[in-house]
Amino acid sequence: MTTDTPITTEDERFMRLALALGRRGLGNTWPNPAVGAVVVKDGVVLGRGWTQPGGRPHAETEALRRAKRSARGATLYVTLEPCSHEGKTPPCADAVIQAGIKRVVSALEDPNPEVAGQGYAKLRESGIQVDTGLLADEARLAHAGHIAKITQARPHVLLKMALSSDDKVGYAGNKRAFITGDEAQARVHMMRAMSDAVLTGIGTVLADNPQLTCRLPGMFERSPIRVVLDAKLQTPLSLGVLSTVRETPTWIFCATSASEVAEDILVHKGAKVFRVPETDGKLDLGEVLKALAGEGITRLMVEAGPRVAASFVGAGLVDEVALLRSPKPLGEGLDALADMPLSALTEGMREGDTEQVGPDTLTWYEKA
Repeated sequence: MTTDTPITTEDERFMRLALALGRRGLGNTWPNPAVGAVVVKDGVVLGRGWTQPGGRPHAETEALRRAKRSARGATLYVTLEPCSHEGKTPPCADAVIQAGIKRVVSALEDPNPEVAGQGYAKLRESGIQVDTGLLADEARLAHAGHIAKITQARPHVLLKMALSSDDKVGYAGNKRAFITGDEAQARVHMMRAMSDAVLTGIGTVLADNPQLTCRLPGMFERSPIRVVLDAKLQTPLSLGVLSTVRETPTWIFCATSASEVAEDILVHKGAKVFRVPETDGKLDLGEVLKALAGEGITRLMVEAGPRVAASFVGAGLVDEVALLRSPKPLGEGLDALADMPLSALTEGMREGDTEQVGPDTLTWYEKA
């Protein structure tokens, strides 16, 4: 942590507020990060801001706009380094300087090479006191999607899995299993709302006909992009991911050899089709993620069956796991990971919080 003055408990309190504000934008600001910002003077919050839908306006300018002239001489708390380059909006660092901010407290340096410390330097050159690294670990998790996109050219991948007490994820065939309760289902819908995109495989589409939308009251517009891995372009036009494609976009990834006629039909329906190479008879997930990042996706939730889940785990592409467990057994059913032990799911992961969600439990794991 780099500071010019001692960090106080008040500084930490306002940074936590900025982090909470930033989380409001998760899943709704791509291709930009979901940043939070607070303008404070003499312990009083003068302005709050978070990145707006589509990534603009930025959090800093929103907070400064609300603070108006009172921002002069105030402190700005922000979860990510203010940008210093000309993009689709003017540099936030310039707005901070022009507002007369006296001190900036930032949680995390932006890994984007176009920023990468230059925002801090610009602020310091103008005489603003800059303290960095406050609650950096929390900010790193909040900005995991942005960091992955910049440093790995792929989205941050969250794998959601629901298990019965006997470690099953569903039945074979088209018989649908309802493993978790209503509270857990609502939580999954919130996870979708906080993701830029949600991915599943053609097997799950054919067996369960999922909507993959956020159906919490008043939050349908926060539904993520729906991504389907469908090597042979078999997705029926009547199923949920296509029947509602005008309201919630669906992107389908297929093999380079897939039928052009089938592609034309899907595109006419409203879907977007991507062709990627295959590896060992399966779509190359690395290429899928690369294409998603190229479209601006930063946070991807994988909500799929055992084969797709095992493919992500086996390729080392899972950054975070949300593991829901039901207290009820399923009996005869499918194992969580096709041809892999369940222990592989959390191998190399650090266990985080466990919480009760109705009758079920939710445990988080993060790549160590």
